[in-house]
Amino acid sequence: MNEDSIRPFLINQDVEGNFRLTVRDIRYNSQGYPLVSGVMQAECFKTAAAAKTWARTNFNAKAGQYSMK
Repeated sequence: MNEDSIRPFLINQDVEGNFRLTVRDIRYNSQGYPLVSGVMQAECFKTAAAAKTWARTNFNAKAGQYSMK
């Protein structure tokens, strides 16, 4: 599994239709296996684009660092 396959920002939609952003921390163990932990942010967004804009502003996210679920 290479580093590009796990993106640090996950955007998913909840049951009410709001989009939520999860910021993931990726570490690797001694065998090179990724250990991923994530923190869902408290903010809810009406669109995925709004979540991406918020991530760019607050976490200096760049294009291609998002994963949609």
